[in-house]
Amino acid sequence: MARRLRFNGTGSGVNGCPSLHEDLDTGDVIVHGPALTEADDVAQLKHLNEGEVPIVVPRELLVDFAPAEVTRVPHIIGLDDFDRLFTQFEHTAWRLESRRRYASDEHTDPYAPFTRGEPVNWAGIDAEWCAERREQTGLGKRFERVRIVDNPPTAGQLYLLDNARRNSAVGENWHAELWIDDEAGVDTYLRTWKTLRESAVYGADAHHLISAARRTLRSR
Repeated sequence: MARRLRFNGTGSGVNGCPSLHEDLDTGDVIVHGPALTEADDVAQLKHLNEGEVPIVVPRELLVDFAPAEVTRVPHIIGLDDFDRLFTQFEHTAWRLESRRRYASDEHTDPYAPFTRGEPVNWAGIDAEWCAERREQTGLGKRFERVRIVDNPPTAGQLYLLDNARRNSAVGENWHAELWIDDEAGVDTYLRTWKTLRESAVYGADAHHLISAARRTLRSR
């Protein structure tokens, strides 16, 4: 399929060369002008690959007509398309979570009772989502999640740690990375380990897996 190109401008007042165009779909910039042909000049170029043609354009062409900033327009997909990402992947769906809260969680039925200190029974909640995860893990696929937790953890993070009991039950691999230097941190850490011990995936290997994850996160 041919590109959709827009003519942005030219540095020539005579024959339109050199000129600059922009791809309306990808944002790529196409510049054309006189080729650099002198062998001594070409020899000084770095990373010139086979099939590439160096060209010479006035600096003003780029200043006047090239994009001044990188503007990335997000490609928004619907919920159905988003859900398909978790059924059509081939091997592993991996997620890093570093947010302190999700506003959508705060509007769910279990959130308010959880913040009041009441135990949450996750059985039957989001049954369709759980069935989908079980189906995919049954095909040998993996769902993996790393969650970075504040110290002390936020209410939203504590809610997600509790919610991980349900995720683990349907076969999701997860672990939390948090710093332990006070009583609240120790309490959260113990709850994390309790969840890991109950995980259908980690079991007795939880210690080695979370230690490896911690080393990886600290090296970044």
